[in-house]
Amino acid sequence: MNIKNHSLVKELQKTGFTDKESLIYVSLLELGGAYPSKIAEYSGIKRATTYNILMTLSVRGLINEIEKRNKLFYQIEMPNKLINYSSTRVKLAEDGLERAKKLLPDIERLFSLIGEKPKVLFFEGSDTILAICNDMISGCGNYEMLAFSNASTFKNLLTEEQLKKFILEKEKLNISTRGIVPDTEGDRTYDSDVFKGIKKELWPVMRYIPKEDFPYEAEITIYGTNKVSITKLGGPNIIGVIIEDKIIHDMMRMIFELAWGNTKLRK
Repeated sequence: MNIKNHSLVKELQKTGFTDKESLIYVSLLELGGAYPSKIAEYSGIKRATTYNILMTLSVRGLINEIEKRNKLFYQIEMPNKLINYSSTRVKLAEDGLERAKKLLPDIERLFSLIGEKPKVLFFEGSDTILAICNDMISGCGNYEMLAFSNASTFKNLLTEEQLKKFILEKEKLNISTRGIVPDTEGDRTYDSDVFKGIKKELWPVMRYIPKEDFPYEAEITIYGTNKVSITKLGGPNIIGVIIEDKIIHDMMRMIFELAWGNTKLRK
């Protein structure tokens, strides 16, 4: 790069020029006019990019394009063209603002129609379980968590430290848990393995279903006042969804209670 007026380059950027546009403009100003190859060399910008920027500046009326020796030659237009260009940008911005003000009532009306749609967050990859667990203990306060859970699989998808932090935070928030889980050895020993040191009344209350008839490869948790998480545990990639909606939350809670009434407490 051979540019000398670096301060001018920075000032042009403040008027709305991109970094490369300001470099090309100042290069032309210092050269007094040049072919694209010379401008690219002088500014330190790749030739293909230089061609594109020269075309943009020409359309804006800031530089002049003429043909010399069957080649395009560029030079700076009169400096006051820069003021004309800036004035046009201001006028367009003002017009855009006025149009936005006029459109606002229609946009607000349409927005109000979709305001009742559930909010859905999607997660994928190794941090899915941790992200969902963090949401369960973030701003939900004291509540009862309900889960169709493969507890033993869930436990293995978090590090020991992450799982301990989650359990301790649940205790701090006084979050109790009921779960319907497959009848496996891992699920039967889940609470005694994981909840050591936690007050007994916050240990999860489990009811079991035959693992042969209901082989869980996903987990559904109903939590907070209006949230449901669904996590796919099987397969090569873990995928999770959090749905934030009071109606869906309450419906899933009813489905859980219906299932709860038809399962047996742990023995």
